[in-house]
Amino acid sequence: MPPAATAAGTRDLPHPAREEIRLESVLHALSDPVRLRIVRELAADSDELLSCSHFDLPVTKSTTTHHFRVLRESGLVRQTYRGTAKLNGLRRGDLDALFPGLLDALLAAAARQAACLGTD
Repeated sequence: MPPAATAAGTRDLPHPAREEIRLESVLHALSDPVRLRIVRELAADSDELLSCSHFDLPVTKSTTTHHFRVLRESGLVRQTYRGTAKLNGLRRGDLDALFPGLLDALLAAAARQAACLGTD
């Protein structure tokens, strides 16, 4: 089934409903350093929807597409097409409602690790 068309040339991709988001899927998605990096950047710009091309990732375009699909299917991000750009936003409200404090704890731990490794 094609993505639903909405106002002003946007169309939605399939996402799990809040009640379908599973902890093990979220943790699996965040176990990859590239995906964790994406989520950290989305969390830092929480009011912004960021295009996939905004992220300077050390992987190919097709691998980037895979990482965003895993994040979307796990329920971590919401993706919407606006024209030809695919915009991404963190589903913080859904995640905080389902797993209170989890996202903040994971982001804080990732920031501490990045600081220790000098990759921040």
